[in-house]
Amino acid sequence: MNLEALLSARLAPAFAQVAQATVDPAVRRSRHADFQSGAALPLAGPLGRSPRDIAAHVLAAADLAGIATAEISGPGFLNLRLTDEVIAAGANDLAADARLGVPRTTRPERIVVDYSSPNIAKELTVGHLRSTVIGDAVARLLEWLGHDVVRANHLGDWGTAFGMLIEHLGGGHAGEITDLTAFYQAARARFDADEDFRTRSRLRVVALQGGDEDTLRQWRHFVAASQRYLLAVYDRLGVTLGARDFVGESFYNDKLASVVAELAAQGLLRESEGALCAFPPGFTGRGGDPLPLIVRKSDGGFGYAATDLAALRYRTGDLGATRLLYVVGAPQRTHFAMVYAVAAAAGWLPAGVRAEHVGFGSILGTDGKMFRTRSGEPVKLAAVLDEAVARAAALAPSAEVARAVGTGAVKYADLSGDRMSDSVFDWDRMLALTGNTGPYLQYAYARTRGILRKAPTAPGPIRIIAPAERALALELLGFARVVTGLEESLELHRLAGYLHGLAQTFSAFFEACPVLKAPAGIRESRLGLCELTGRTLRQGLGLLGIETPERL
Repeated sequence: MNLEALLSARLAPAFAQVAQATVDPAVRRSRHADFQSGAALPLAGPLGRSPRDIAAHVLAAADLAGIATAEISGPGFLNLRLTDEVIAAGANDLAADARLGVPRTTRPERIVVDYSSPNIAKELTVGHLRSTVIGDAVARLLEWLGHDVVRANHLGDWGTAFGMLIEHLGGGHAGEITDLTAFYQAARARFDADEDFRTRSRLRVVALQGGDEDTLRQWRHFVAASQRYLLAVYDRLGVTLGARDFVGESFYNDKLASVVAELAAQGLLRESEGALCAFPPGFTGRGGDPLPLIVRKSDGGFGYAATDLAALRYRTGDLGATRLLYVVGAPQRTHFAMVYAVAAAAGWLPAGVRAEHVGFGSILGTDGKMFRTRSGEPVKLAAVLDEAVARAAALAPSAEVARAVGTGAVKYADLSGDRMSDSVFDWDRMLALTGNTGPYLQYAYARTRGILRKAPTAPGPIRIIAPAERALALELLGFARVVTGLEESLELHRLAGYLHGLAQTFSAFFEACPVLKAPAGIRESRLGLCELTGRTLRQGLGLLGIETPERL
């Protein structure tokens, strides 16, 4: 039951009658009542009347019988209080609905979500956490809403560095690659110290780009080892990226020349200092000069822009995507805006097709600086997960639960804040059992499951008797509004904030309303509220990619 829609439907005819025009009642949740309408305020000027007078006439004309009571507040707000019967009916509707009131989209799209996207030459660090976790939650959310989601892990698996790595793999390194960082560092040390190795590495780049089969075989070996490592970390992190989602830069290598040719044929490229560049309107440098997007470098090689344009063209053309989401750090905003502008000019973003940069801030330590090891090196993501699970062991009854709590704490700490803000990595805060944390929400869910396990009877229809029951049922009815609002905004912290509020409201209910010791009839109703709260917490946390242990 969409309560905003229900109230709007009752108020809209009254507003139309008073204003002699169609008016959005603008019904919103309010701290002063269950809901509030402020639509009378902007009508004051056009109608030449005070907002309170307008609100009074709307209230007199509105049919709210059996739905809500209303009163005028402040300069002309309508404060709306739902009847207990409507709230109970809505809660029972949710209890009977597998989707908790969240409808599937009526306009499904094919949506490509580009996220994680590490360079396979190096291990994942904490710097990869935000793109991976945010992107995975976005993919889960849109998929659950009914969209056809294509996950794209745009691996950095091509370029000049691979000449060095392949040469090291083929001469001087034996066996499987078990430590990517150590392997890269050893290759780099040889490159810096050995002129003959540097020469051979450069020749390897030429051989790789030329399609030499022996070099490609070794490149494939290196890529396969890197992908096995990535899949192991993704599995530990609990994200939905799999082997099928790897689409590296190498995939677009044979498409780059045609990108340049198409752009040139449309007059979208011009030479600048030997390079072929696009100059989309509206982008300027610090001095006010047009800002170039380098598509082909002066040495004939292709830059990141060429690969990004090829990927975009492939996603809209070959895959038929109508929405492209790039979950990439905020500093890349201008680059992607320029790519989208050039693609639109080339016709690769036709009408109805959207490309969006889903940006995010950096991860900082508690000192406000970039989160790094004491030696200044980036912190490995696997080490972060090890530490999180080890710290969570004190909160968990088993190793499996410790894994779920530790990993969930890291992910929730990232997702609970506005993604455009920097995220502060604070172990004590993220693993606390109080406050807006993953463990607090997991504990709330586990509490609902514990109550239901101990109950002598099954949950029954929900009735509203006590104020705490009413507050909890009303909060549960807000889940659908929050989730559907994320389809466009992708502001995941709003879902996290809702779940935290729900857990707090459940805690207040638990303290005020005995469940297992309640009389028959009341007990079953309260068990119904417990079950519905648990389902909502589980579904909401699941959309964020966070597990919900049954016991904690």
